[in-house]
Amino acid sequence: MALLEVRDLEVFYGVIRAIKGISFDVNEGEIIALIGANGAGKTTILHTVTGLIPSKSGKIFYNGTEITKMQGHKLVPMGIAHVPEGRRVFSQLSVIQNLRMGAYTRSDKKEIEDTLKMVYERFPRLEERKHQLAGTLSGGEQQMLAMGRALMSHPKLILLDEPSMGLSPIFVKEIFDIIEKISSDGTTVLLVEQNAKKALSISNRAYVLETGNIALSGDAKELMNNDSVKKAYLSE
Repeated sequence: MALLEVRDLEVFYGVIRAIKGISFDVNEGEIIALIGANGAGKTTILHTVTGLIPSKSGKIFYNGTEITKMQGHKLVPMGIAHVPEGRRVFSQLSVIQNLRMGAYTRSDKKEIEDTLKMVYERFPRLEERKHQLAGTLSGGEQQMLAMGRALMSHPKLILLDEPSMGLSPIFVKEIFDIIEKISSDGTTVLLVEQNAKKALSISNRAYVLETGNIALSGDAKELMNNDSVKKAYLSE
């Protein structure tokens, strides 16, 4: 049984059929990449999985439980965290306040402090800036904060939407290194990313989306060597 199972998912925006009956699995411990052009439906899939957008039909299962109609805030205590596109940090709160917001569903203070220590080990820059207002951080630091805040909920599955968008090459490398470390620590990752080359380089498997359909899927390294994928997404 996969950790996340999506079956025959259809999503509409008004009369526009944005997601056209797709099915895919995310197994525990994997990094799975969703790649494709703008408008292919990648972000819509994440929003539907986490209850931000309702589906027209199809089913979504997490750890064997159907979550298709479940509200997003109920998914967090179940072990699902979502880092949205654009980071969405609380700009007028400090770094430490943002991080503690990520643990709002948890009650064990010692466990929260242990997780905070782990986040600081993973993101040393956040500890250095823990009293700084989040809105004054650089783009890369805000992305780290958004990821750290999600990890504070101690998720089994983390959904990352365009984590490298707008970042300098140095920060892009750092963010992808961190995603690999998050995975090696035991968190399953579903990654939506415009930088297909970087995404495929760290993923186990990938799905290529085209206008709401899955056009290709398979081992990430094999897809990197697929001529159509190289031509569409990997050309310099």
